Formats: sequence, C-alpha cells, structure tokens
Amino acid sequence: MNIKCLDDLVTIAKKSTPKAVVAVVEAHDKLTLESIVSATGAGIVIPKLIGNEQSIRSMLSALDADCDKFDIIPTCRMEDSLDTAVKMINSGDANVLMKGKLESADYLRMLVKKENNLICEGSILSVTGLFSPPNYHKLLAVSDPALNTYPDLDGKVSIIRNAAKMLNSLGYESPKVAVLTSIEKLNPKMPDTVDADTLKRMNERGEISGCLIEGPISLDLALSSVAASIKGYDSPVAGDADLLIVPDIVSGNLLVKCMTLLAGAQTAGCVLGARVPAILVSRSSEASDKYYSIALAACIAAGQN
Repeated sequence: MNIKCLDDLVTIAKKSTPKAVVAVVEAHDKLTLESIVSATGAGIVIPKLIGNEQSIRSMLSALDADCDKFDIIPTCRMEDSLDTAVKMINSGDANVLMKGKLESADYLRMLVKKENNLICEGSILSVTGLFSPPNYHKLLAVSDPALNTYPDLDGKVSIIRNAAKMLNSLGYESPKVAVLTSIEKLNPKMPDTVDADTLKRMNERGEISGCLIEGPISLDLALSSVAASIKGYDSPVAGDADLLIVPDIVSGNLLVKCMTLLAGAQTAGCVLGARVPAILVSRSSEASDKYYSIALAACIAAGQN
C-alpha cells in the first residue's frame, strides 16, 4: 500500500478482497446510514445493519437506497444490538465495528467488557486519526486525542503500539513517531519529557518495534525541517513525522480541532486496541470524515487478514 492522501484509502478498500464486513450497531441513525450507503455504493464494505428494522428501512428509502440490497438484522433493544455485534465479530461474520444511534460510552463498554473477548491481550483502547493538513507534505496521524485522558508511560507504550500497527497495516514500514512535548530537551521537572525520552530509549532497545521514535520533540520541530535546522535539532523524524503522540487528551483534542476547523484538514479515525477496528466518529463530524473512517477501518481489516 502507498497512502499519500485519504482518497487512497478508498482506492485500496475497493481493491481489497474479501471486502470488510461492518457490523453497524443501532444502525437506525440518518448520518451513519448516509455514510454507509455511500461506502457500500463505492464498493468499500459490506454492511450488516443491526437495529430497528422499520426505522432502518425508512431511512434507507429516504436516501434512495434499495433496502433489499442491505442485510438488516432486526433487534428491539440497544442491548440486543450490542450482543448481536459481539457475536458477529467472535464468529467471524464481521471484521469491523461501527457505532450508530447509541452513546459512545455504551459502545466502548461493549469493547472493553471482558467476557466479550474483543480487546487484544496486553493492550488498551486508543484512538488514532489520519489528517490531511494543507500545509504539510503528507498525511499526519495523531494519537490519542479522544480516549485516554492523561496516559502514563505504559499507556503511551500501548498508544504507540496501536498506532504503529495501524500504520504498518497501511504500508508504512517504519513510521516516524514524534512524542510531543513543549520543549525538545529532557527536563526531570517535566514528566512529559521524561516519558518521551524513555519511549525513545525503549524503541532503540527494540522494546517498541515497527516504528522510529523521537522525543522529547516540540510540534514545530516535528513538522518543520526549517525550524529543526534553525534550532540545530538533528533527527530523521524532524520535519517529516508520520505520527504525533500527544501527552494528554486536552492537547490532542485542541490539536486535531485546530487542524480540522482552522486549517480545513479532512480526517479519518478509528478506535484501536481491539481485535477488529472500531469506527467511532463525532456526531459533529463532516460526512466525508465518516466516509473516510469507514475506508480506513476497511484498510486496517484488510491488512490484518
């Protein structure tokens, strides 16, 4: 795979065989169905629509979609929809999950519930987004801007492993990882810099593989080779980062919203750390974000086959 823009995700997903099968939990949601109809029409995924059959059919008809071309699994309650989705994943009848008309907390509880057996051993859930900043020379991944609030060192190790594995599945042989801090030097009084330095050393010792980690490193140095040259910061990651690891959810949330709202970056995102990619998009997300997120999840699933 060679990912240069988000449309490449669509191209790859279209060519992938077999197609990713998406279990859409509580699928009776207009925006969710709109993105699923588009993705299905483009040949990206095969959806399994779990939820209120009457509402699903009505919404599909409103979207000028042929209901008979969609596999609808009727359920009466949210709990039934969640249980059905889990069974489909564990039986191999689906290999991607997507949230429909239910609270994110209920969706995430389904993923972490021990008896559902969905979490990868030794891992935690984290969100990684792919962004297309107009002033950067390639796609940029960011993790974790949505789930882990103030991850400790072990949490950051899992976040990096999840994101690196995702990028590896997309064809990145050794993605360049920038562990962000406000400065580029180790300062024992600043825990984020200590974690960043430790993560870099772990990578050098082979304890974190599949990527190249740099840190501590500030955002300007991670993204600008000019800034790195001016400051005398010598690193193959400087000015060419593939993945930004944020120190906490506040900085991550601010960073990605600045990219999308102020810079106009398009995005795709996925919950990682489970045995299958799980799509969890904000209710305020653009239709294109949902569409590209479906394509991303399909590519990850194809890369895991």
